[in-house]
Amino acid sequence: MTITAPAEPQTATDASGLPAWFTHDRFGMFIHWGLYALPARHEWVKNRERITDADYQKYFDHFDPDLFDPTDWARRAREAGMKYAVLTTKHHEGFALWDSALTDYKATNTPFGRDIVREFVDAFRAEGIRIGFYHSLIDWHHPDFTIDGVHPRRDDGDAAIAALNEGRDMARYREYLHGQVTELLTDYGQIDYLFYDFSYRDNDHEDIWGGKGCDDWGSTELMALTKRLQPGIIVNDRLDIPGDLVTPEQYQPDKPMERDGVQVPWEACQTFNGSWGYDRDNQDVKSVDLLVRMLTDGVSNNGNMLLNVGPTGRGEFDPVARRALAGIGEWMHQHDRSVYGAGPSTFTAPSGTVYTQRGDRLYLHLYTWPFEHVHLPDLAGRVAYAQFLHDASELHFREIPPDTRAQNTGLGGQPAGTLTLTLPVVRPDVAVPVVELFLRD
Repeated sequence: MTITAPAEPQTATDASGLPAWFTHDRFGMFIHWGLYALPARHEWVKNRERITDADYQKYFDHFDPDLFDPTDWARRAREAGMKYAVLTTKHHEGFALWDSALTDYKATNTPFGRDIVREFVDAFRAEGIRIGFYHSLIDWHHPDFTIDGVHPRRDDGDAAIAALNEGRDMARYREYLHGQVTELLTDYGQIDYLFYDFSYRDNDHEDIWGGKGCDDWGSTELMALTKRLQPGIIVNDRLDIPGDLVTPEQYQPDKPMERDGVQVPWEACQTFNGSWGYDRDNQDVKSVDLLVRMLTDGVSNNGNMLLNVGPTGRGEFDPVARRALAGIGEWMHQHDRSVYGAGPSTFTAPSGTVYTQRGDRLYLHLYTWPFEHVHLPDLAGRVAYAQFLHDASELHFREIPPDTRAQNTGLGGQPAGTLTLTLPVVRPDVAVPVVELFLRD
C-alpha cells in the first residue's frame, strides 16, 4: 500500500507547549460519518432506539455511498477557511472506515468496498489541510465490550445483561482498541491530531451505571502509544487523564478555559443543528452569522472551533452544510486575519462586541450594530489608523474630553481614555462587521 507523503512537520510550539499551528489556525472541520448516515436519525440512533446488532446489520449491508467525493469535501473545507480536519475513523457503533486487519466490521467489507480514511487523508492533504482522526473508545459492536449505561442493550433487564456480559473481557477489548489505534497511526503518514471519545466513569452532570474510564481504556498506555507513534501529535482530554487541550462540546465558553485555575488551550466542537451525524429531519439550523460569532467569540477567549459536517448516506454534504460552509467562507475570505494567528486582547471590548488581537492589530467584531458611534475604553492615543476589514475603507475616530457638554447634534464627553469611532448608519452587508485598528507602538 502506498503511503501518501505527510504534511510538513511542525516543531514550533506556542506558550502552552502545544504545536503552534493549532492556536494559529483556529478553525477546523469535524466529519462524523458512518452507518448511522443511512437511518439519518442522529449518530446515536443505535443507542436511542435500543437497536440490536442483528437489526443494525441492514445499514452495513446497504452502505454504498456512490456520491462520495473526498476532493469535494476537502475543497469545501479549504474554501470555508478551515485549516485542519478530523474524521471519525470509528464511532460508537464500532464500524471502521478503514481496512482494519482486526475486524470484519469495516467499510471495505460493505458494498462500497473502499478505504474511506485513505481517501480522506489523500484529498485533504492535497488541499494543504492538516489531518486529524476521531476514534471512539466505545464500541457497541465488539463482542468483548461490556454492557453499561450507554450501551444500546442497557434496558434488556438484569438477567439478560448478565447473560450478554458472560465471557466478555475488557482486557481483550483494550488490546483491540490499542491495535486499531496502532494501525491508524502507522499506515497514514503524519497525523496531527487525535480526538478520543469518550470517558464516562465520573461525570458531574450524569450518573451512568457501569461507566468506563482510564482503566478500561488503558489510557496511560494508550497516550504513550499515541505519542510514540506520532511525535508532536495533539491529543484531546477524553481519555480520563489530562490531554493537550480541553474540548467543550455543543456550548460556547464565556471565558478562557482553565484546569486547576490555570488557562489551557481549548477547542469548542460544534454542529450545524445539534446532531453530529446526518439527521435528515432536524431543522434546528444555526445561521451563518451565529456560526461566525461563535468562531470569533472563541478566538477572543483563546479557543478554536471544530465545526462538524455529517455527510449523507450517499456521501455528500447536504444543502444545509454546503450553504453554511459557503457563507462562512465568504466571511473568512475578507476577515480571516482577525482569526488566524489572533487571540484574546487585554483591552476591554464594549457591550455587543468582542476583540481579537494579532500583534499590533486589534479587531473589533460588531455583533450588534450601533447608531453612528462606538466608544472604545482605554484606546485614546493608542490607535494610528482604523478601517473596516472587509473593504479597507477608512473610519474616522476622535477623543471627546470628559467635560464636553452634549448640545444639539454634539456628543457629550466620554470617560478619560475613550476613543470614539464614527460608523456609517447602514451596516455593512457581511455576517459580522469587523473594524481593524492599527495600534501605535
